[in-house]
Amino acid sequence: MAKKVTKEVKGEKQKYPRIDERAAENFVSLQEIVLAARRNLPRALWDHLSGGSDSETTLLRNRQALDSLALRQRVLVDVRKIDITTTLLGQKLASPVFLAPVGGFVGFAHPEGARNVARAAVAHGTAAFISTAAKPGLEETAAAVKEPLIFQLYVRADRKWVEDILDRAKAAGYRALCVCVDRNYYGRRERDIISRANVREGFGDPAFQMGLKWSDLVWMKERMKVPLIVKGVATAEDAKLSVEHGAEAVYVSNHGGRQLDHAQGTVEVLPEVVAAVDGRAEILWDGGVLRGTDVVKALCLGARAVGVGKMLGWALGAAGEPGLKRMLELMDVEIRTAMGLMGVTSLSQLNPSWVRPAQPVRPASQTNAYPWFEERQRRN
Repeated sequence: MAKKVTKEVKGEKQKYPRIDERAAENFVSLQEIVLAARRNLPRALWDHLSGGSDSETTLLRNRQALDSLALRQRVLVDVRKIDITTTLLGQKLASPVFLAPVGGFVGFAHPEGARNVARAAVAHGTAAFISTAAKPGLEETAAAVKEPLIFQLYVRADRKWVEDILDRAKAAGYRALCVCVDRNYYGRRERDIISRANVREGFGDPAFQMGLKWSDLVWMKERMKVPLIVKGVATAEDAKLSVEHGAEAVYVSNHGGRQLDHAQGTVEVLPEVVAAVDGRAEILWDGGVLRGTDVVKALCLGARAVGVGKMLGWALGAAGEPGLKRMLELMDVEIRTAMGLMGVTSLSQLNPSWVRPAQPVRPASQTNAYPWFEERQRRN
């Protein structure tokens, strides 16, 4: 039976959603995970995770852009062995799906928060990005696993503060620095605003993030002395600048549609970023991933690995750490199934020739890839 957990936070009891971790063993579909999360999470927390900025046009374009691509199918290929491994900055990943930085949500949803994320990723043989805003803290999260994680930085104060947190991340064993560059101005996430959710607590003085420049990235990389990932790139111009300023990985993202409203879907801009980088850096990507086929489409267009954010949050809200592990397993099942039916046996075989423009068959929504889930939501 699910238990309601509380935790002492600044003299007050922080309440967490009721989560039954035993439910994970019975999930046979990603749709069931999302349904369980919807049942477990309070409305405000569901909206904080699942919503976008302003009109949520960018959020919907992420889905619409993915739905506007069709996969090609070849037949009579021996697909008894399918290799879905890839690498990220020299680390072999058992899956092309990694756990993207989600920030404060993980600390609102579960008392173990980012530790759950780290343990699930390492157990699955993939990477986890741990955000500055994630709880319980960067050191506590790193200590929960024996494999190095990736630190994602939000700038909350002056250069002395940045020096301190980079030094802490280095000492804790983080193997790469991911700097989020698309949040210099905080997007108007109206679901949070309307619900009066205090989700920006602890973000410090926003002026320091607003003032971030390319030269600051160079300094940060020199300070921490680890590979640099620039997250939030959405144009060829900024992809080139990322490489010119020392990025080993360019991370295509629009913050899950939570920053600039009316931006392009990330899979739309992925080809121009890949062309601009021209092999000089690795390409990571996220933006509206709900299915294994979404992952395959991004890999076809040049991504090396794909991040899941909302899916991470839903899985954590559905069944904690076991829910995260089960979500990653089911994503891999869907990826292998798609590749097998396409007649592809290795990620290295994927390229743009495997996708074609197509007309979306249903309206875009936060969860339009889950018809069974949406039917049950309408009934309720």
